[in-house]
Amino acid sequence: LLEMRELVEATGGLVVLGDSFGQSVFKESLRRVFARYADDVPQDGGTMTMAFAASLEVLTSREFKVSGAIGPVTSLPYKNGPNVSELEIGKGGTNAWSLGGIDPSTTVAIYFDISNPGNTPLPEGKRRYIQFLTKYQHASGRTRLRATTLCGPWFNPPQKEGDQQAAQNEGMVHNPVKLSFDQEAAAVLTARQAVFQTETDDDVADVLRWVDRSLIRLCSKFAEYTPDDVNTFRLAPEFSLYPQFMFHLRRSQFLQLFNSSPDEASYYRYILTREGTTNSLVMIQPTLLSYSFNGPPQAALLDAESVRADTILLLDTFFHVVVFHGETVAAWREQRYHEQEEHASFRALLEAPQADAQLIMDARFPVPRYIVCDQHKSEARFLMAKLNPSVTHNSNLDGGAGAQVNTDDVSLRVFMEHLMKLAVQP
Repeated sequence: LLEMRELVEATGGLVVLGDSFGQSVFKESLRRVFARYADDVPQDGGTMTMAFAASLEVLTSREFKVSGAIGPVTSLPYKNGPNVSELEIGKGGTNAWSLGGIDPSTTVAIYFDISNPGNTPLPEGKRRYIQFLTKYQHASGRTRLRATTLCGPWFNPPQKEGDQQAAQNEGMVHNPVKLSFDQEAAAVLTARQAVFQTETDDDVADVLRWVDRSLIRLCSKFAEYTPDDVNTFRLAPEFSLYPQFMFHLRRSQFLQLFNSSPDEASYYRYILTREGTTNSLVMIQPTLLSYSFNGPPQAALLDAESVRADTILLLDTFFHVVVFHGETVAAWREQRYHEQEEHASFRALLEAPQADAQLIMDARFPVPRYIVCDQHKSEARFLMAKLNPSVTHNSNLDGGAGAQVNTDDVSLRVFMEHLMKLAVQP
């Protein structure tokens, strides 16, 4: 796969990772390739969801240019119009790309470069536009062209020194760039760019340093703080989750190649570059649900302290769906309490995460691997490796909750402490 990925990416192909062609993961994924629209869908009813010979062209106003695209695309070199930037990100040098085969989940990341000089403010009320021209052959044989046009205002930062200081003192409260920041989309765009760099740079450590520097610059610019005072550091709600996305990205299989073969690493990275924001965030920071007798399922922190003996955890990493039984729950199951009528509530507790796991797998392509494991057993590593190591073998438990994660990685708390210390430096 490592050698063939370029072919798959250039043609909009699909990749499935399985142990054999007879495995259910492969067979079910192959069946879903030929999915069809429901019969009651206007114009598309009964036809296949896939499309062919797709291309994408991006047009912009002259204040900014196209730097490149990252995704299942290949550049069309004859498109080098006036809105093509010299700064290339991903597959650049053009404003048009061939996508080959596409489906409703195909997603391409487009990167832009501001071409207007920083010392030349734009006229007040100036608006920008972007137009995406997507052309493809529908499964019915007809060629379709879809034009998507976006428009919005520009924001001029204060030019005078006094105005800049006033804006900084107010914490940039009225800065529309800050208020409109989409931290989920930004995390996925950063992840795609980092993954692309791993394919061109020999040293993954350089990519990790780039991720760290980008995060520090972002926090230095948009956080509210007094220089050299860590205690005053505050992030607005629009930015509050972004650092933890970067924390989990640094620990993910996209940038940490330990325990992954070159083919597996190539597979994970390719899937990340073609999925949308929601699925990509699940890959970067998996979701965790906790099931117990105390109430309905609840979202749990992706943290070692969420592991408890009397609960069941459901972990969704996109590539794996893991049902993790705590030590006490596993012992009760081994004694077959769930088969006794007086313990019907325990039987319902065991079945609930399995039913939810099936719902996740039914709606996903490629089909994820399904894992059922118990605390302290070998396959529990699929869960433990994703948790924030707030409790490690070096921690003083003092009878507290949580499970030890045997790792030398720093916890999210330590990561944030270092980030704040570097961000507040003048």
